[in-house]
Amino acid sequence: MEIWKLTILFASAFFGGLSIFLFKRDNSQRLKLVLSFSGAYLFAITVLHLMPEVYHTSDPMIGLFVLGGFLLQILMEQFSEGIEHGHIHKHSHDIVFPFGIMISLCLHALLEGMPLAAGQHNELVFGISLHHIPAAFALGSVLLQSGIRKTGLIIFLAVFALMSPLGYFISFQLSQGTIGHIESYFGRIMGVVIGIFLHISTTILFESSVDHKFNFKKIIAVLAGVAIALAGFFLEM
Repeated sequence: MEIWKLTILFASAFFGGLSIFLFKRDNSQRLKLVLSFSGAYLFAITVLHLMPEVYHTSDPMIGLFVLGGFLLQILMEQFSEGIEHGHIHKHSHDIVFPFGIMISLCLHALLEGMPLAAGQHNELVFGISLHHIPAAFALGSVLLQSGIRKTGLIIFLAVFALMSPLGYFISFQLSQGTIGHIESYFGRIMGVVIGIFLHISTTILFESSVDHKFNFKKIIAVLAGVAIALAGFFLEM
């Protein structure tokens, strides 16, 4: 288990959420550019790295787990309200705590961290970290709008930030033989994550345009995300 992966996964989500105190919450243009970049990067690493690897296994059921991950993400968004891809919704101040959003996001992050124990997957670490930045920012905004105090908000952001490292840690410990042989299921877990990534990345790319038209800045952000993924792909060849 590599500590730097745990550190990046935690720091990206935690400080991404804390940035709610530094930037105006209505600065949607800047957030959309970050989303466009992260969505393009997520889609590119899924197609270039994750899908070829998982379909290279001899498991004939992989496609079902990819489809299952896609459908699971649709289900989780009924509770998270799309925060995974940066949606920020206004809530009335009589809400004590958005339980559905918090639980859905934590489950989402936990699942994403689990396949990391299977191997290197450095590009997956960066992909998860990138898309957790706007997700944590959106979560911070929802918590702030819900009337939660600053201390509580920081605690809940820390809990969310711990989920992907926790998924990595749990699956790593299980893979050491403490409980069964979970490593034989890493391909299927990765299939679920691929389905989740496909849904999130395509949703980001479609929703970041108005009337299916991209402006110049968004095109640059998308191309930058794809270019970085391609650079990692060719360097590993």
